[in-house]
Amino acid sequence: MVLEDQSIFCRVRGALELSFPLHSKEEATIQKAITKAVQDVSLQVSSESFAFNIRASPVFIWPNRNLKITPAEITPDTSCREIQKYIRAEEEESDKRSSRKKEKKRLRDIININLMMEISKSSLSSVPTIHQEHKKHLHVEMNLPIDVVILVQPEQKLGVIVELLMREICNQLSDMEKSILKHMKETCIPIPQPFHFLLPEPIGMISVIYPAGVPDDQLTMIRKELHNKFHLPEDRPYLRRANAYHFPDERYKDGYLRSPHLFLSNPNLEDSKLYLVNGVYSYHHYMQDRMDDNGWGCAYRSLQTVCSWFKYQGYTDKSIPTHKEIQQALVDVGDKPKSFIGSRQWIGSIEVQAVLDHLLGITSKILFVSQGSELASKGRELANHFSTEGTPVMIGGGVLAHTILGVAWSETTGQIKYLILDPHYTGAEDLNTILDKGWCGWKASNFWDQNAYYNLCMPQRPKVV
Repeated sequence: MVLEDQSIFCRVRGALELSFPLHSKEEATIQKAITKAVQDVSLQVSSESFAFNIRASPVFIWPNRNLKITPAEITPDTSCREIQKYIRAEEEESDKRSSRKKEKKRLRDIININLMMEISKSSLSSVPTIHQEHKKHLHVEMNLPIDVVILVQPEQKLGVIVELLMREICNQLSDMEKSILKHMKETCIPIPQPFHFLLPEPIGMISVIYPAGVPDDQLTMIRKELHNKFHLPEDRPYLRRANAYHFPDERYKDGYLRSPHLFLSNPNLEDSKLYLVNGVYSYHHYMQDRMDDNGWGCAYRSLQTVCSWFKYQGYTDKSIPTHKEIQQALVDVGDKPKSFIGSRQWIGSIEVQAVLDHLLGITSKILFVSQGSELASKGRELANHFSTEGTPVMIGGGVLAHTILGVAWSETTGQIKYLILDPHYTGAEDLNTILDKGWCGWKASNFWDQNAYYNLCMPQRPKVV
């Protein structure tokens, strides 16, 4: 899904302490204590000490002090666009790490806000009162990880934005209380964690609270209820943790590039439609992971890209397999001898199909093409695959393997171009180089060896939520 160019995320994050004594292990008593503790947190949110700080800026806002704002020239009528001017540009440091101009443009589409509690108070001093009791009891302390997001237009007034954020914080506290009460077991109280999901229009961004430590397969009924509430299809996951929206200012910790094709321009092909991979994947190629597979590992890398798609769409929580794990899987299914493990032997589409089935339980269709020149006539099959399954396609022919991420195809003329992710790249994770040099790009039919045979491994999506 693509957001409107002008829209801006306003995101508030911070921790609010939930603290309460437990004088009894009875469920009703614990529930009452939790409800009371959440009410106390809500009172903090509505207190004069509660404040926002727009990150990387001198802007502070006290929502409950008649919307006090510093610097003084900012008023409730100041627009979101004007607020952005107060945010210190951090592009110099970004320039040193990366030259991704297109990513920098996206970084301006989010305003990060810190949630804060003012500690010092200007009230008169008071005499402390000490109350002492001698009895055994449990005391619960946890930080509630507040994380709320709204989407606003640049001309939206600051006063309206603050009002919306305060409402969302209160709603999130209520949802956190419900999550705690639903998933607590005796005195084991799971931390409620917010996740944001960008759903197809007209739904847009929603936030869901999931309990920490409870795996996705135990939350199926909650997801089904949400699918029904938002009229989402029940044949694919939208609301698993892996489906959570990744904000454009957050870097991926594993170092792999995600979905580089999104930064490409559409191909110029008359009377054609685009049929593209549906979802996020990571780009795997030669020489990554301290593994020198130059000259033999291209199909392994294409398989890793395919596996990443299933992981990031929430179909599996298994890690992306290493070369050795791929080889072990082929030995386990009886396709290869034990001596295959640790070797530098190639694999092809049939082996990729076997590994996907064995490791992830994913079935695949194989499309056989006797020579590369016939690929030009496979537009309808590929268009149908990306329309219905939306998974990356591994293609092997001769001694080379590639990943097909989509096609531009004209049903009337039969003309076609292929969106190719090339695993033979050996350089650093530099988006500009990868795009400018065509390692991820649109290719014509002459890209393929016209005389070599090809097998296309076309993974099928499981029908789950």
